[in-house]
Amino acid sequence: MRWLPSTLFGRLVLVLLGGLLLAQLLGAALLLRDRATSLYEASGLSTAQRIAGIIRVFDTLTPEQRRLMLPAVNTTGLRVSLGESSGTNAAFAESMHATRLRAILRRALGDDRALRVGVLEPGEAAVNFEPMGPPRGGHMGGPHMGLMAGLPLRGASFLVQAQLRDGHWVSFAQRLPEAPFAWPTKLLLTLAVLLVSVIGLSLLAVRWLTRPLDVLAVAADELGRDIRRPPLAVDGPVEVRRAAAAFNTMQERLQKYLRAREQTLAAVSHDLRTPITRLRLRAELIEDESLRAKFAKDLAEMEAMTTAALDFLRGVRVDEPVQPVDVLALLESLQADMEEAGHAVQVHAQAVAPYPARPLALKRCLTNLLENALKYGTHVEVRAEDAARELSIIVADDGPGIPEAELARVFEPFYRVEGSRSRATGGVGLGLSVARDIARAHRGELTLRNRPGGGLEAVLTLPR
Repeated sequence: MRWLPSTLFGRLVLVLLGGLLLAQLLGAALLLRDRATSLYEASGLSTAQRIAGIIRVFDTLTPEQRRLMLPAVNTTGLRVSLGESSGTNAAFAESMHATRLRAILRRALGDDRALRVGVLEPGEAAVNFEPMGPPRGGHMGGPHMGLMAGLPLRGASFLVQAQLRDGHWVSFAQRLPEAPFAWPTKLLLTLAVLLVSVIGLSLLAVRWLTRPLDVLAVAADELGRDIRRPPLAVDGPVEVRRAAAAFNTMQERLQKYLRAREQTLAAVSHDLRTPITRLRLRAELIEDESLRAKFAKDLAEMEAMTTAALDFLRGVRVDEPVQPVDVLALLESLQADMEEAGHAVQVHAQAVAPYPARPLALKRCLTNLLENALKYGTHVEVRAEDAARELSIIVADDGPGIPEAELARVFEPFYRVEGSRSRATGGVGLGLSVARDIARAHRGELTLRNRPGGGLEAVLTLPR
């Protein structure tokens, strides 16, 4: 899936943070809901206690005094009316809220009082009530919405009818406030701090678990450039220790193999150079000058091919120490060598900061590029472009260039565009391969591109 992170660290973080965030949101929703319900029930309890208090006060007053007190006890949310009961009980349907309110009032007023409670839930039809109107001459009238008139019915509303000690009835119509949903700042701040803490700990845990994989990946990448790099530390969890030990064992085996190959190549080089030297000496004894020249030419080509093949098989010497190299001085030295051999080479470079490299390997790389350019062109130009992050060295010639389809293949060992192995047409096809290996050993890259006006450019890019 494209939206998934590409790294193991990113995917673990996504899974952990997604699960933690979902759990936090659900927990916060449940907590806020329980809080709102508690506040809602507390509000209903407060209202029931207020009604019980009014009833107890009315028990001590005369009917006239009660009527005088009505304006004082009537509020925006509570309607109080005096009168007799209509005598019907059918409209007072039982509900959980009605039972709860009745129980609260019973505890406050006692069980020896006639009491009726009806609750209208939000959205319910008003027929679930026995609506009691305002008193007509001090008496409760027939069914209508008198008491409930003017009360907003978005929240639950209830009607309470209670008989006073003198036999009169008092009715209360009250709308409970809607379940309040407020954003408690302190609670949300606590949840936010908890979430940030959990996220921080999760990131540290994931980084701690995935770091050995990063170390192993870096070590594997460096192994191709420096086979003699220090071995990995064998520590951490069992799986990490096993992977590090296996990696160190592989590195040790590769070092043994390379040492054996170097010894073999040294022996082959010695064994090949000895007969070539004897043939060269014997060729000097040939009296025919033209035949002697042909022998000398063939021996030179044989020695050059043998040297190139052995150098390629030997690869870049990793035991050469890395040290700062004056690139501009190195280019000017190579320019002087080429000009002494009768070749035209121009160097265009400003002040270049010293580059940490293996000097002999870098010189060999640039020499191969210059020789390759001079084989196919008559004039070679070298440019050095220094930047904060990389150093670029461009070797350009005025030769015929290379077909686009062949630009990548010429780096293959022994591959030649024209197919022959004649020294007169470009050598044995190992110069560019060796040069690219040296570039990659310095964490750089070597690429070829055709020039718009003709010719070829070899671009050596070395990171700072």
